Amino acid sequence: MDPLFTETGVFVALEGGEGAGKSTQAALLVEWLQTRGHHVLLTREPGGTEVGKVLRHIVLDNDTGELSPRTEALIYAADKAEHVDQVVLPALAEGAVVLTDRYVDSTLAYQGAGRHLDISEVEHIARWATSSLRPHLTVVLDIDPAVGHTRFEGADRIEAEPLEFHQRVRQHFLDLAGADPVHYLVVSGDGTPQHIHDAIRGAVEPWLGQATP
Repeated sequence: MDPLFTETGVFVALEGGEGAGKSTQAALLVEWLQTRGHHVLLTREPGGTEVGKVLRHIVLDNDTGELSPRTEALIYAADKAEHVDQVVLPALAEGAVVLTDRYVDSTLAYQGAGRHLDISEVEHIARWATSSLRPHLTVVLDIDPAVGHTRFEGADRIEAEPLEFHQRVRQHFLDLAGADPVHYLVVSGDGTPQHIHDAIRGAVEPWLGQATP
């Protein structure tokens, strides 16, 4: 499937391991974009739709217990299909700046590399679910998993996976970014929130000509 980059709106994905600071950076980016007069939609995967909220509970709740890796990957794909069709594409068609906390790369990193599934098979399913829609820019907030896990209390099903799992996830994010530097920005999650925000803002700004103020 050929990659699809929409010509209307701006699509930005925030990716990274646990504790990397995605929520903080998303809030800062929304505020900055709104001060420039842009219509901004902040959403997330899983959970960006009513169906997605149910699927999020299944895959992240510790009471779910162990799932087959393929089952887990398919649940995430179902969430993405609903999310893209019902939320992302309509907003992009209106010229909005869409920011999503996690997208396809998280599936490739967590369910592919993390779960030792065939990444090409996982990608085929994920791209089909999203109609091959790609972000104009993917921001990877990179952090050592051993450090990231000290930044939150409690752990969901995915967060509770062993350190080796999260190390595989981190490396795959970096591999994806290294293969397509035009559409990726890697920022160290160890920097100050303002320093990280400045770097993200600089990478997002060149795309804003596609958005409708």
